[in-house]
Amino acid sequence: MLRLFLTLPILLAACLKDETVSGYVDQSAVFRLVEVNASPYEFKATISFPKTGVIRGDGPCNTYAAEQSSPYPWFTIGPIRATRRACAFLAQESQFFRTLESMTLIEVLGTVIILRDDAGGEMVFQSDAP
Repeated sequence: MLRLFLTLPILLAACLKDETVSGYVDQSAVFRLVEVNASPYEFKATISFPKTGVIRGDGPCNTYAAEQSSPYPWFTIGPIRATRRACAFLAQESQFFRTLESMTLIEVLGTVIILRDDAGGEMVFQSDAP
């Protein structure tokens, strides 16, 4: 009986699957933004999901992080915390962050991630990982 009592927490932990996006992607993969609303994205922007409920990435100027706790396929983040480096692309970075925060659904297709908002907007990210 004592053995069962000691192994029960281990068994329960094994049953608890990560239901956030990080449970559905390669947690070591970095996805770069390639398209916004069917137009090529010309600036550097990435997103990764390194552990449960955590988003990290690079904007055109700064690195950022945010929490994501909605179960897949829903996508809710906030607030985005970013470093404060200046560069010529701060306006594009602000737009990237606003657009990212407006996304409500996510679809993971291997090395491709598609984020969508309620108005039909879309962000497509691609990973170089196989």
